[in-house]
Amino acid sequence: MNREEQICSIALSLCEGIGHIGAKRLVESVGSATELFARRKELPMLIPDLRPSVVKALDNKEAFCRAEEELRFAEAHGIRCLTLKDEAYPSRLRECEDAPIVLFFQGHTDFNQLHVVAMVGTRHATDYGKEFCTEFIHDLATYCPDALIVSGLAYGIDIHSHREAQRNNLATVAVLAHGLDRIYPYVHRHTAQEIQTKGGLLTEFLTQTNPDRQNFVQRNRIVAGLSDAVIVVESGAKGGSLITAGLANDYNRECFAVPGKRNDTFSIGCNQLIRDHKAQILLNAEEFVKAMNWDTPKARVTNVQRNLFLDFTPEEERIIQILNQRGDLHINALVVESGIPVNRMSALLFELEMKGVIRTNVGGSYHLLG
Repeated sequence: MNREEQICSIALSLCEGIGHIGAKRLVESVGSATELFARRKELPMLIPDLRPSVVKALDNKEAFCRAEEELRFAEAHGIRCLTLKDEAYPSRLRECEDAPIVLFFQGHTDFNQLHVVAMVGTRHATDYGKEFCTEFIHDLATYCPDALIVSGLAYGIDIHSHREAQRNNLATVAVLAHGLDRIYPYVHRHTAQEIQTKGGLLTEFLTQTNPDRQNFVQRNRIVAGLSDAVIVVESGAKGGSLITAGLANDYNRECFAVPGKRNDTFSIGCNQLIRDHKAQILLNAEEFVKAMNWDTPKARVTNVQRNLFLDFTPEEERIIQILNQRGDLHINALVVESGIPVNRMSALLFELEMKGVIRTNVGGSYHLLG
């Protein structure tokens, strides 16, 4: 990890008036947060449409002092500071235009494993919702023992999902709406400690940040962005779960909702998502795994008729080699395996599809044709 990049990334997140999208674009335009601050005076020439207020906002010595303080706290408490340049940064989240430029993680897990599922729902979970979580996660662990369950440590569906993941030996990550100097709600502190052995706590917020209402809305984009699919188990007509479902649609993630009776208070939101075609109906883990195409055996393709296409680039050859060795993969996994940036990967996959070398499966994974 590059300590200077960590400090510069934290400092950039503290510069007022830039925002998540602006900060990410600045880092991507220049190459790194370190380079951004080092070449601050050159930015108007490097980025012609850059507002003068942004350059002024970057001149912030207090932000660097605060960043140093935050990093010292992280180092003292075993907290990893992940920047956009870090290989361990969640590749799925990095695709999102409003992804945080820095994350803080306490625990042990791989955000970039093949199967990542977000489970969200009402804080007032009913027996129906809890039973679904119990059955679904138990069965999912059979189909996908490497699955990572993401939620928000809140009352109701969130905490039940974390605990069921633990019971079934699945990794689980809680995305927080505050810094890692506290746990909210406090009654979930034991679960928060336990999941750090296989999973952990993730946040974009610095210490001394209160769990204010707007932070939960902001947190939801990370829950959606981390995942291949978002499952809404129970939701009223309004609430954070519906916001997360909307973000999943915006990020081109799969979205599922568990149906309920039409007059059940905490099924109204799920039924609306299904009715409005914003989520697929979900009844059990088997259907989910099939819909995501995670049940397809990873057939080892031994032959690709490359003689038909003599113009494969080295990057295309690399993608073919990975699919040949690993079987069907989602774009996120291909990005991790190949080291090719996601925007470049998208273009390469399109080209390979046009050449008839690969096809897109239902659920978004890519299959190498024989």
